[in-house]
Amino acid sequence: MPELVPPTVAPGTLAGLPQPTFPLGEGVELRPWADGDARAVMSAYADPDIRRWHVRGIDSVDEAHEMISAWRQAWAQERRLEWAVAGADGAVLGRLALKDLILFDGIAEVAYWTVPAARGRGLAPRALAAASGWAFGVGFRRLELEHSTRNPASCRVAEKAGFPLEGTRRGSALHADGHHDMHVHTRLAPGGSA
Repeated sequence: MPELVPPTVAPGTLAGLPQPTFPLGEGVELRPWADGDARAVMSAYADPDIRRWHVRGIDSVDEAHEMISAWRQAWAQERRLEWAVAGADGAVLGRLALKDLILFDGIAEVAYWTVPAARGRGLAPRALAAASGWAFGVGFRRLELEHSTRNPASCRVAEKAGFPLEGTRRGSALHADGHHDMHVHTRLAPGGSA
């Protein structure tokens, strides 16, 4: 059955683009993941806060390599877009993802983390702003950010990056200690409201 309107982001658009790198200031950049990042990814997922809010762990370097490979494959398949936040020395300081892509409607969900040593430097909001600007430039019209209502640090990141609070989804995400209410923040492309 044919669609009556064209998709917001045409299939093949993302797969046909090279993954960009964005300078974030202070020698930090948002860049594609590299094979050499596996140990840093494994270490990041050992952090109690990352494990708590992202509900996963990585137990080996091989598993981290598999995850990085899956992130690359997901880009090629237009399912999710993953970047590393890296310092001038190449060290991984964080992660930024656009996931759960709905190309037809031009919607993506944002996910991010920063390693403990990089927290409090404003890296997550800068990475989020850079990726958001790029996403709007390729045709996305709505970016969504969800975090537990028990995670005020993530709320601050959202607000600093221009994602106002839209509402609360009650009991919508399972964490190790049960289901959490989730704040929903959104950012629309310029001129994106109906």
